[in-house]
Amino acid sequence: MVPLQRLLKKRALAPLLAQAQSLLGPGWRVAVLDAVAAAPEPQCRLEPLRLDGCLLGYLAVSPPPDHIPQDSADDRLPELIRFVAGCLEALIDGEALRRALAGETLAKYREISLLHRATLGLNGSLRPRDVAQALLDECRRGELPAEVGMVFLRAPGETDFIPACAFGDNARSCLDPVANSALFRAIDCSQKGEIVNDLDADSRWNQEAPLSSMLLSPLVAANRCVGMLVLGGAAPMLFEANHLQYIGTLATVAGIATGNALHFESIQTLINSLMQALATAIDARDPFTAGHSQRVARLGVALARTVHLDRTFFPDVTFSPHDLEELLYAGLLHDVGKIGIREEVLTKATRLSAGVMKVIGQRISLLEMTAGQNYAMDFSELCRINAADTVSEEDAALVTRLGAREIRIGDASLPVLTAAEIACLLIARGNLTPDERLEIERHPEESHRILKHIPFPENMRRLLPIISQHHERLDGSGYPGKLLAPDILLQSRIIAIVDIYDAITMARHYKPALPREKALGVLWQEARAGRIDQRLVRLLDDNIDVVEADSARLERRLDLSDFLAGPAPA
Repeated sequence: MVPLQRLLKKRALAPLLAQAQSLLGPGWRVAVLDAVAAAPEPQCRLEPLRLDGCLLGYLAVSPPPDHIPQDSADDRLPELIRFVAGCLEALIDGEALRRALAGETLAKYREISLLHRATLGLNGSLRPRDVAQALLDECRRGELPAEVGMVFLRAPGETDFIPACAFGDNARSCLDPVANSALFRAIDCSQKGEIVNDLDADSRWNQEAPLSSMLLSPLVAANRCVGMLVLGGAAPMLFEANHLQYIGTLATVAGIATGNALHFESIQTLINSLMQALATAIDARDPFTAGHSQRVARLGVALARTVHLDRTFFPDVTFSPHDLEELLYAGLLHDVGKIGIREEVLTKATRLSAGVMKVIGQRISLLEMTAGQNYAMDFSELCRINAADTVSEEDAALVTRLGAREIRIGDASLPVLTAAEIACLLIARGNLTPDERLEIERHPEESHRILKHIPFPENMRRLLPIISQHHERLDGSGYPGKLLAPDILLQSRIIAIVDIYDAITMARHYKPALPREKALGVLWQEARAGRIDQRLVRLLDDNIDVVEADSARLERRLDLSDFLAGPAPA
């Protein structure tokens, strides 16, 4: 109850008392006493002053010392006293109402301020765990009496609540079991916050945690409970109604923010799955490249993290989680253009196909019949040359010699090897003809053509250039644009290096897998020739164990923010 002296302001009280004294006459005294004031004078008359039925004090009216009661004047005294008391109570009611309105206005202002601050804090991130942590930080800022607290989250389509973050000593071990209680399930169903200050007396509680008091508030978005805030303490009668009101305001904002974050996360998961499915479909065209795009993506992000932490070669380079996400997608999609490459070119394992070699074998058999000589050893060498990665001078001489032979049957003649077959067998390195190599080298442009129709978000504006440039070389010898070093993005250089590294360390239809040391040796050869970034090769070589371990961590779908900030594995 507000003290009487706060409800009767001097500027309003003094004129009223002065007017009452003038009506009573000279010598009369009028005063206002608190309910607990000292006893009045013997002849003093008291009139109670009340507010909503509660006694606050008295109106005290004292006659002059020499006052002689007069019937006519004294008959009017009670009426006059009640009139003045009524005026005082009217002043009291007005001031109480003003205070109540001011209190409500202040409470609303504080609630709006809380909503404003909470809206900014809780909507500052689209990561569910960040929203949960912001909610706990806001709870602690509000000076609530909770000793421990935890936020549980429930993903779309799931039924179980998973602990997201907590505060307080042993909070996780203390509060984790709360989600299994009937009390927790009841709050989930009712979607209304609740205070239980005597848990042992609640039938929905089976001592799941060593707590006496608990406040639970659901986080609701689109009529679905997406999370639960749990605050608790060992002391009984810990929480009050104003605490629940405060938390309810926070929970309203937090529920919407959490729902948005969980929805965004589910969309991101869907996009990641679609990207990986697309990369898998591309790699599946060639069984030897299965998983190549996923490995390049993970290795690229892992090497980017090494660059992010480096202070020797790249002291001014930092990558954000969005940058890593962009690089991850670039790695997944870097070969999407191969979908437009003919199957016989993409999976070509030898210079000439098995069918063509069978025809050549039949020609050599005819040559043996007509010439009366055995060419079995030459055909065997021809098969070896067809599958070899390089052609020696002796190999070239054999092809040229056989190419000069003809099969004569009557007046007709048939070459043992056609000009096109000779050209294929004499390819200096690899098994692709110049036209086939041009077709393969077109795949970065094809990737750009395919992906340019996808409205990637602003934070992925470099995705297409990264993909388009991943086969460019610093000396201008790359493709498709023959770009030089200043025009090639650092992210493209990263993808280029890990693309080569994975291609070397994995078996292909035209070569066996090489060990890690030889793969790094090939990278150093390319770097010293000025074709790839020597600084990145040095970082990869010096940190290869960390990079491969980080790549394995990413295979477990680690959050990129945690991955970037977390310590490098030993």
